[in-house]
This record gives sequence, C-alpha cells and structure tokens, in this order.
Amino acid sequence: MNGVHDMGGMHGFGPVVRDEAAFHADWEKVVAAMQGVIRGQGVFNIDESRHGIERMDPADYLRAGYYERWLATLETNLVEKGVLTRDEVDARTAHFEANPSATVPRREDPALLARVLGPRPGYSLRPDGGAARFRVDDPVVTRNTHPRGHTRLPRYARGKRGRIARLHGVDTLPDTNAHGLGPSPQPLYSVRFEARELWGESAEERESVYIDLWESYLAPA
Repeated sequence: MNGVHDMGGMHGFGPVVRDEAAFHADWEKVVAAMQGVIRGQGVFNIDESRHGIERMDPADYLRAGYYERWLATLETNLVEKGVLTRDEVDARTAHFEANPSATVPRREDPALLARVLGPRPGYSLRPDGGAARFRVDDPVVTRNTHPRGHTRLPRYARGKRGRIARLHGVDTLPDTNAHGLGPSPQPLYSVRFEARELWGESAEERESVYIDLWESYLAPA
C-alpha cells in the first residue's frame, strides 16, 4: 500500500536515532504482551498486523510511537475479526478516561501463560510452492506497481534494477496473507541493488542495499 508509513527514502524527517530501551512505560509492556497472546492464538497473522498499521490516519501515524501503532492495529484487527466491537472499545476507553485509577480487569489463565512464555518454534520456510524462476546473479527489475493493499515491495525500490544475491526458499506472500486470501507461497529472494540505482547521484559510491523480495515482484531485466 502507498502511504505515509512507507517512509523509506523520504526526506525531511531528520537522522535515525538509535534507542537502546525496549520499553519506555509499563503500558508498552502490556501492549507487547497483548500482541503476543493474541497472535499466538492465531486470531490474526503478522501481515494482517502490519496492514492494520498501514491503515492508520496519516497524522495519527506520524504522531504515534512504536507501541501506539501496535495498539492501533490490535484494535483494528480485533474489531474486524469480531472479537470486539467498536462500541465496546469506545466504551471501555471512555470509562478509563473518566476513572483513571479504576482497577483493570484481570483473568488468570495458567495454560495460556505457559504457552506464551514457553519455547517458541524457530521460523522455517514453507515446503510447498513452485520452482524458482531466477538464479543467483540473474539481473532483475522490480515491478512498478501501486497496490491499494499490503505489499512488502517499498516504493523506493519499484522499477529498479538489481541482481539476485540469494534464494531463501519459498515463503508466504504477504500481499495475500494480509487480506485473508491464503498464503499463496512463492520463492523469496535477496536482491542486491546499487545505492545509486535507488537514490540517484546523491547516494554514496560503492554502497549496496539488499532487499528480500517475492518472485511476483520481479521481472527479468
């Protein structure tokens, strides 16, 4: 999706400031725990989570911090999945705004807690999907598309020439997975771009950028 969230290559936002702190307030820990519990139960997937953030109002997105964006997509997805209604969210928000010292409801679920805190399976690529079209060092060009929905092909890399650096294997296509249309597995590549191909003459010489891209994003160059 084209939107303010796709900030790669944008100017005017100042330098990237590295922050070593994982959390800055206790409520951020709560949001992170909620995300882990809800996604761990399969209520929605990571691509749906990202797409929820993409649909934030642009002004709200720019004002929001990292975990505020997580909270926004939690609300969006839980309402869309029928777990909550918008009226319930608004009513609970109004209640705590009027009663900031009110006790937050708590439910004990030892089995769920053990599952969330227990060992997590390592990430693995899919065993299905078609044969890879491209090989290492093949020249490719990214498609210059402007989808209305979710995609992992950033705007700054569209219509650009690069070379296949690595075939990762087959993975779930975010463009369909974010919309409940299934995994649509495709080969996933690491593509190497010269910095000046992406950023023009203002880019540093001899610098390269590697981007993981799905096969449907690419065409032979």
